[in-house]
Amino acid sequence: MAALSGTSSQMIKVAALSGSLRKGSYNRGLVRSAIELSKTAVEGLQIEYIDISPLPLLNTDLEKEGTYPPEVEAFRQKILVADSILFASPEYNYSIAAPLKNAIDWASRAPNVWAGKPAAIVSAGGGFGGGRSQYHLRQVGVFLDLHFINKPEFFLNAFQPPAKFNDDGDLIDEDAKKRLKEILLSLKKFTLQLNGKN
Repeated sequence: MAALSGTSSQMIKVAALSGSLRKGSYNRGLVRSAIELSKTAVEGLQIEYIDISPLPLLNTDLEKEGTYPPEVEAFRQKILVADSILFASPEYNYSIAAPLKNAIDWASRAPNVWAGKPAAIVSAGGGFGGGRSQYHLRQVGVFLDLHFINKPEFFLNAFQPPAKFNDDGDLIDEDAKKRLKEILLSLKKFTLQLNGKN
């Protein structure tokens, strides 16, 4: 984790992924809100949204002599240089969305670039607010050697009043923003702990 190799005042680089590709996605809205919070309310985090839409479907025939397609290699490098990961994971059919699982699988190809990284999960949706996808993602993370924060948890029912998002998919609920801030603070603390900085 090169970004933390010096003093503890250095920025923690967070790679943020959304399992939904839709522009107005509430889960992408959570990522945008997290980025804004990192600039205004949570010092020491630099969050970059990583677009997973260019990734081809996993097909090992695309691997040539130990190399990956350019889009895959670029994605893998962004995960590799990140200090920690923020997943915004919508729930599709009680599980992880296909685009996110595809991205996870590409980055897990040898060498596994997820290994040893701290991570957090947020989700928005109906009912349980995406909670079932989070539990599946945690299970996948065991094999990937990802280290998830356990508390707090962030599941947001996007359809219960008052309105949580505007028409563009931006998070507007102040209570949800406070909860999201707590996730980021926990991820920051855990990242520093895993790196012996706190």
